[in-house]
Amino acid sequence: MLDLLINDVHESHEVEKIRVTTATEVNDKYHPDKQTANGAQHNKIQSTIILFTTRMKLITATVFLASIGNGVHSFSATSSTSQPLSLTNTDSSGNTIDPLLIRAARGETTERVPVWMMRQAGRHIKEYRDLCKKYPTFRERSEIPEVAVEVSLQPWRNYQTDGCILFSDILTPLPGMGVEFDIDEKVGPVVKPMKTYDDVKKMHLIDPSTAMPFVAEALRTLRQEVTPETAVLGFVGCPYTLATYLVEGKTSKEYLEIKKMAFTEPKLLHAILKNLADSLGEYALFQIENGAQLIQIFDSWAGHLSPRDYDEFAAPYQKMILDKIKEKYPTVPTVTYIKHSGALIERMAATGVDVVSLDWTVDMAEGRDRIAAGRAKAGLSGRGGVQGNLDPGVLFGDFATIKERAEEIMKKAGPTGHVMNLGHGIEAATPEENAAYFIETVRNYRHEGQA
Repeated sequence: MLDLLINDVHESHEVEKIRVTTATEVNDKYHPDKQTANGAQHNKIQSTIILFTTRMKLITATVFLASIGNGVHSFSATSSTSQPLSLTNTDSSGNTIDPLLIRAARGETTERVPVWMMRQAGRHIKEYRDLCKKYPTFRERSEIPEVAVEVSLQPWRNYQTDGCILFSDILTPLPGMGVEFDIDEKVGPVVKPMKTYDDVKKMHLIDPSTAMPFVAEALRTLRQEVTPETAVLGFVGCPYTLATYLVEGKTSKEYLEIKKMAFTEPKLLHAILKNLADSLGEYALFQIENGAQLIQIFDSWAGHLSPRDYDEFAAPYQKMILDKIKEKYPTVPTVTYIKHSGALIERMAATGVDVVSLDWTVDMAEGRDRIAAGRAKAGLSGRGGVQGNLDPGVLFGDFATIKERAEEIMKKAGPTGHVMNLGHGIEAATPEENAAYFIETVRNYRHEGQA
């Protein structure tokens, strides 16, 4: 039956490449320690056959494979084109609308303040923790499309956030560049350290449609699942932050290895950063073309750099990604986030990003003024948008504290160009009822003159 499906598509669509994931391959990838035998397991694993054609059509045949050898029990095929999705949504009356969050990110005055939370999909939600028992590895949860979609939708359904962000990881595109990684549930990301030019030569420009079809499928499904008023959010890591993993081999407290490379072999580090920037720009465009309506770029560890080193090793490569997005999709808003970025706010704004996401160590009113100053110094028009910046720790407080702190931030931010968020990702131990109250507080708040 599977052969017939492939032959039929081959004849009618001039297939150039076929990637088939069988039950055995799925088990080898995700459960190498488990041997499968006929009759031993009957849980079904959903996989995909991706067929790329010369006419840039994407045919996705969803195949349900039992975890017993290579047996195919049933399949259903659906076809979709790789044409970019519309950046706007359509309401029940057929009217084209831009989601609230997108309008705020563009600097428009909105009827209320939009809100979502970094890391909103994941560990603090019981449904997610239950799902982890069935899909024990992070890569399963983020690379099996229907699982990634479910995890992405959980906070949106539970809290009514204005943004629904794809559940993924900043390292997800690395294999598509020739760099393998794994995520240890206790240690975090683990990568073979990159130390020489020979290591850099092994990297190649990513083809996201081949390397990450699951991202396209998840984003397109999210656009179908959420309401027209909800924005689907994509994201990429920035070159410097990804380079910290490539050079250090794992997460670090001091980032001494990458700093050593920066000061002893800067050309080598720049070669790594350039390769990453080229591929990450392509990955951002791929997300937009498959449904992302805003792209947030994370340079989380650039906050460990001095301003001078930020100007050399981080900002230029952020700008490469941002410029690529703006050149092709000028109406798609962009957001930059750096943890501990208090010394870098003007520099972040000067890259031309639409919205600077502040961490909680910066006063919101001062942050807005510094964003505007950074843009003005760089010759950019407009005050610029802002995102944030409630301390995630506040969500462990009582409801009165959450309300008072959230409303203080919104008052200081003003009614224009503000997306409410946390100053960093939500903590895993955060009570769900407190997260829900934070979102409710923001949704109910109105600036003077707002409806």
